Amino acid sequence: MVDFKIEIVVVPVSDVDRAKEFYTRIGFREDVDYSGPGGFRVVHLTPPGSTASIIIGSGVTDAAPGSERGVHLVVDDVVAARAELAAAGAEVSEVFHDAGGVFHHAGTVDRVAGPHPARQSYGSFASFADPDGNTFVLQEVTTRRPGRISHVVYRSAAEVEQALRNAAAAHAEHERELGRRDEDWPSWYAEHMARAAGLGS
Repeated sequence: MVDFKIEIVVVPVSDVDRAKEFYTRIGFREDVDYSGPGGFRVVHLTPPGSTASIIIGSGVTDAAPGSERGVHLVVDDVVAARAELAAAGAEVSEVFHDAGGVFHHAGTVDRVAGPHPARQSYGSFASFADPDGNTFVLQEVTTRRPGRISHVVYRSAAEVEQALRNAAAAHAEHERELGRRDEDWPSWYAEHMARAAGLGS
């Protein structure tokens, strides 16, 4: 099957410069700021660690400014992420979870203050809005459910290095158990690193 990867979410704003200042201030990377004829403008911004981006601009959507709701930004630690946003001047909600313990309801229905009691992966949230009122939700994901990971993205050279060091240490133990050199070590490394990242073998 052909891959269908979410790449861009177009976020409707009334003042491009104000919105751009907000998003870059909270840590989104500016990738493109293009101006064309007739006031057309495209500003491409990427959240830290994300493979998907947002676009704001003029003439890029006919949706009403502030009408975007519920784009979810996955974070490893929702408490720390909330603190970073607040420190950058964003108006961010307190951390919350849903009374049902699964996905949150719309608005504040069944909203319970604080992270999920067991800090269950997928179960803790916080929300924030841009200057127009476009609303984003932080969702804490610490362990992916089976079948949810189909590929691995390392966010930095340091992460690749650490994954290789971990694989090297595990492979050394593997060779000790074999009692000989493993000539097919690239295959072993690949399988080990895939499992460690949650892909399975």
